[in-house]
Amino acid sequence: MRTLPFISILAALLRPSTALVRSTVLELAILTGHLLLYPTGVVQERPPPRRALPALPAAGDTPDTPGLHESVESGQAGHLPVLLLHGFIDNRSVFVLLRRSLRRHGWQQVEALNYSLLTCDIRTAARLLSRHIEDICARTGQRRVDVVGHSLGGLIARYYVQRMGGDVRVRTLVTLGTPHAGTRAASLLPAHPLVRQMRPGSDVVAELAGPAPDCATQFIGFWSDLDQLMVPVECARIDHPDLSARNVRVTGVGHLALPVHWEVAAGIRQALTTEEAQDDASGAASVA
Repeated sequence: MRTLPFISILAALLRPSTALVRSTVLELAILTGHLLLYPTGVVQERPPPRRALPALPAAGDTPDTPGLHESVESGQAGHLPVLLLHGFIDNRSVFVLLRRSLRRHGWQQVEALNYSLLTCDIRTAARLLSRHIEDICARTGQRRVDVVGHSLGGLIARYYVQRMGGDVRVRTLVTLGTPHAGTRAASLLPAHPLVRQMRPGSDVVAELAGPAPDCATQFIGFWSDLDQLMVPVECARIDHPDLSARNVRVTGVGHLALPVHWEVAAGIRQALTTEEAQDDASGAASVA
């Protein structure tokens, strides 16, 4: 009779929850679809043509002159350009639904960056990201951009922002299932250099845990309670005393589903819009 409680507990642990089963089925469906789309994102996308910068106001123009209400910082339709950065052994095709969602809701400048599968260091990928963001700013006339990074992509973007002065260019960094504290699941994967850098206690994770005074970027970390690649799941949270960060818990969504799930897309749009409203309020306060 004494063994019954132990057997009950063991059975409960071995029996998957309904939410986990649903999440796993969804992950498999997304993986199948993504494998079909993967070839469409292998080649780096061509940048859109350079936009003409708005003309400087002529002498005597007033703030009521048509066109002067459009600031370079706010961008077209009030939105900054958004750059999407994929995860390990992935490419820009993972963002096909998120890109469509953003464009449908008014984001006109949405781009995605591929980094090579041969990249062996997060710092190298961060330097590529830096060059690409500078190019976006030059082409669009914007001083800053917003970045959305999935998994390893979020870690690359954070390194650029926090360790390479990228906070002057990135207003908001949204991460989806990114191992900010390192994931123990990386110890079970092949010993690729990028995988080693995603392990707890790696040199990159240690650098990001260091001081980051005056970092101007706003961080928003989406983490899921059923993300089986983030071990523990809380490692996808952004917890740093020097960073302005907000964490958003997602329920019942697996790792692969984060960049394609409609509720996550809605949360990203809301997060970026909130930052825009705060920017507008700060600007109005500073003018007053």
